[in-house]
Amino acid sequence: MTVLVHAVVSLGMLIVVPLGLTLLPTRTTSTRWWFAFAVPGAVSLWLPRGALSIVLASVYLAGTLVLITLAAQHLLRHRRLNARLVALYTALATPAIAALALVAERSSYELFGFNLTVLSLTVAHFHFAGFAAALMAYLAADGLAAVSVPLGTVTVLLGFFLGDGVELAGALVLTAGMWLVGWNLLRRSRRADRGTAILLVISGSVLVVTMVLAVMWALGHVVDTPYLPLRWMVATHGVANAVGFGLCGVLAMRRERFDGAG
Repeated sequence: MTVLVHAVVSLGMLIVVPLGLTLLPTRTTSTRWWFAFAVPGAVSLWLPRGALSIVLASVYLAGTLVLITLAAQHLLRHRRLNARLVALYTALATPAIAALALVAERSSYELFGFNLTVLSLTVAHFHFAGFAAALMAYLAADGLAAVSVPLGTVTVLLGFFLGDGVELAGALVLTAGMWLVGWNLLRRSRRADRGTAILLVISGSVLVVTMVLAVMWALGHVVDTPYLPLRWMVATHGVANAVGFGLCGVLAMRRERFDGAG
């Protein structure tokens, strides 16, 4: 399971995030700077826990703080806030949560009392249920769909501290938001070229299954209902969200943006 989680996180760091950054209105059309932080972060995943992996993970944390600075600069320039901008700022903020968990996990430090497995999964979660989900909400949705994804993400995070009931509420809100985003992606596919349409359909469709699995997982920790074991959640929910939703969604949006412009 560890190898699979690390592969998913590497995908987020090295492909999904930098591709996504080129789609955002934050002066990030060039992402070469990002790799100076992301490559050390990705390398840290594959090294034994210890001093070197801590240093490399800390470099990645510094890069994610740059994203927060970009969000703050954008907010100060425009001095307005709406549902889509909430999603935008959520996308730029959540990698820092993942990076903080990464530094703690590489340090063998149980941050806030969470064990190392939970911290490792948090790194993956906030690259995809955080960055990728909020990014797609910003790019492909508005109104309720755009704001419910950040709201669900934050509520799930609070659930880590406040208990399984809050996490379940967050999972339900996030699921509703992701399904609305998925519906918008499917609608968008109708007016896209064939290649883009295929990517949009994959990205929107996988959410039907993956978010049901997420709700089953959260519900099963509140009442006695069945849910997949953690290893299978990573292999199904995790991989499908990372590749099917996150990667395919970002690739579709890039095709729309840059093929259309060319």
